[in-house]
Amino acid sequence: MAAHAEEERRNYFDDPFLQVTNGLSSCPTQKGPLITLAEKKAAAHYRAERGTSCYQSGRCRLPNAYLYDKEIIPRVQKALLADGSFSDTSIWVEGQRRWVWIKGCVHTQEQSKRAEDIVRAIDDVEMVINELVVQGH
Repeated sequence: MAAHAEEERRNYFDDPFLQVTNGLSSCPTQKGPLITLAEKKAAAHYRAERGTSCYQSGRCRLPNAYLYDKEIIPRVQKALLADGSFSDTSIWVEGQRRWVWIKGCVHTQEQSKRAEDIVRAIDDVEMVINELVVQGH
């Protein structure tokens, strides 16, 4: 009997995810917002509720918090690249409902903190989740 194939994972909600830098070859490729169809179905109600509550509470000008992400993530990329201190890092960014995950590898704790501070200062970013790993030199 053939082994049961793992269920396909996709970015069903089209959440923005991109690699910003690629200067640390030992850094593993980060996983994006890939979920199964069953996970998508389970998350749909939660995402609708979380997305619109921001607008209903007066904290968002757009009717759904997820509408900001496709604009925020390119600004995050631009800001990190403009800083100029991350060429020796491998950083990916992901956005969901004005929250930004920064993932990947840096050489120092200072780079990790600097990246987080840069992202936190970007308009419309509500939360930054720093998952950067310090690998050292």
